[in-house]
Amino acid sequence: MTGNNESRVTEIILLGFGNLYGFNILVFIIFLKIFLFTLTGNLLIIVLVSISHHLHSPMYFFLCHLSMSDIVLTMNILPNLLGATLNGGKRMTIVGCITQCYFFSGVIFVESFLLSVMSYDRYLAICVPLRYITIMDITLSTCLSVFPWVLGFTLNLIGIIPISNFQFCEGNIIDHIFCDISPLQKLSCSDTSLVEFLVSLFSAPLFICPCVFIIVTYVHIFLMILRIPSTTGRQKAFSTCSSHLLVVGAFFVTLITKYMIPSVGHSLLLNKIISLLHTVFTPLFNPFVYSLRNQDIRAALRKISKR
Repeated sequence: MTGNNESRVTEIILLGFGNLYGFNILVFIIFLKIFLFTLTGNLLIIVLVSISHHLHSPMYFFLCHLSMSDIVLTMNILPNLLGATLNGGKRMTIVGCITQCYFFSGVIFVESFLLSVMSYDRYLAICVPLRYITIMDITLSTCLSVFPWVLGFTLNLIGIIPISNFQFCEGNIIDHIFCDISPLQKLSCSDTSLVEFLVSLFSAPLFICPCVFIIVTYVHIFLMILRIPSTTGRQKAFSTCSSHLLVVGAFFVTLITKYMIPSVGHSLLLNKIISLLHTVFTPLFNPFVYSLRNQDIRAALRKISKR
């Protein structure tokens, strides 16, 4: 649209929630507390699993990786959101904005795959308990924990590399809480059809396939639990996967609401709130679910507290 380098945008302004009519400090304090609680909760889970010998099992090993992904997501989103909230906007370079978009998308892919891995682990533990230790050995658990990180951040490059070649000359304001692909496309004066095609081609299957896999896995798990003759046995079996089910529900419901349901008719504020639930409150929700509902985590926490 223009060949003049002077008109090209080199930095953007991330508005966040923009003008909060005098409540900026209050909202900033709330977000800061969420930031600190999220980091503390997820770091606590990693520390507990690392130093408590009775938590040295594949299920808690995968939980550590889920906590690490929540920490990456929180560190990627909240510092800039805090700055935007306090000052009514946050200046970011185009490179910084694209980098934030890359890490956000990558972590979402990682968590989607990790939740699938964790559901497979629960399937093996409940449906084939006698072969669980043999199948889920250290080699397989290590591969299954590394696989989501490698695949998530590699596949993410398919969309990010074309975005990094965009020219931006359609203004420099992003009225959102973080740099997402859609706002970057709106600011670009380059042809975005390739990125739109790649996102449509890869994103839906990469989210739908794990979701379907988890559903099928839990259908088998529930059928197996119903075959357990004693009520105590059924409750014990269900308690080992109830926390994971809550986390899966929170993750995919917010994800589907944000990206799968058409946003036509949604207000800009509603889209920001949905994004906030997915990027800020879900990482805060996960450690609390596992610490409050998981007996092993609570026992390890009491043991450390006594020390």
